[in-house]
Amino acid sequence: MRAAPLPSLAELKAGDKRVLARALAAIETQAGSLALAQLLDAACAAGRACVIGLTGPPGVGKSTLASALVARFRARAETVGIVAVDPSSRRTGGALLGDRARIATDPADQGVFVRSMAARDRLGGLSDQAVAAMVLMRAIYDRVLVESVGIGQSESDISFIVDTLLMCIQPGSGDSLQFMKAGVMELPDIVVVTKADMGRDATRARADVEGALALDAGERGFRSAVVLVSATSGAGLDDLEAAIAQHRAWLADGARLVDRRSKQQDAWVEDAIRARFGSAGLVAARGIAPRGKGPFTIEREIARALAARLGI
Repeated sequence: MRAAPLPSLAELKAGDKRVLARALAAIETQAGSLALAQLLDAACAAGRACVIGLTGPPGVGKSTLASALVARFRARAETVGIVAVDPSSRRTGGALLGDRARIATDPADQGVFVRSMAARDRLGGLSDQAVAAMVLMRAIYDRVLVESVGIGQSESDISFIVDTLLMCIQPGSGDSLQFMKAGVMELPDIVVVTKADMGRDATRARADVEGALALDAGERGFRSAVVLVSATSGAGLDDLEAAIAQHRAWLADGARLVDRRSKQQDAWVEDAIRARFGSAGLVAARGIAPRGKGPFTIEREIARALAARLGI
């Protein structure tokens, strides 16, 4: 049975959520096809949104914070795409839809689109489908939010698909101590201490994190901000948006954003090849990597060449 034709990038940009839903479905049903790779490469080259990642332990308030940010963006008529990476169902492999249910949006609002994506077997909580979904949304919307299932040394994948990474920690839970122990100080661009209405505990957590960040050499050249936020009351959201804007301005200075996204694209290709062919396949791929093409076409051509070589 012939696959349904994919929408064009121009059709996606027209803003009909049904068209985007069809394209997102094709990420799975037409995986590996040339048409899909070409669409994703076109979207990758046309990326215009500010992509913000939200990560942190379960229950820290990521979805509540995402809802608050979406409300503020929409109040300014900014369009928003959301990739909510949920835990996978052991039975079906699909997303359990928890994050999608918790993020408050108006289904009738054509300016907001939420898609839950299963983490599948990735420790980092990001599947190839989640990367592709982000790429499509980045070409369409003004803002894209990516919420991951957690944080940890093995869960840093989200930093490879976002422009600005927010790490959320909760006062009085030991998150700040875990932050220092886990060796993830180099990951966040902004640390958000949620539930700021907890008062002294929140202030102490911020001080702990600021102390940990002071020990970091800061090789990136950007000092991560630490912001106290209560998403339910709205306290600190102005400071958070100011910190996001400051990081965005830093990325826009020179070629930082272009360099960041270029390195991310290389990482997508490497990760996809490693997941399918292992480390040996990744080494072999370096001798056949095509030039002058988008990351999704490159990954497809490398995969086809390796599969032919291995007879699979």
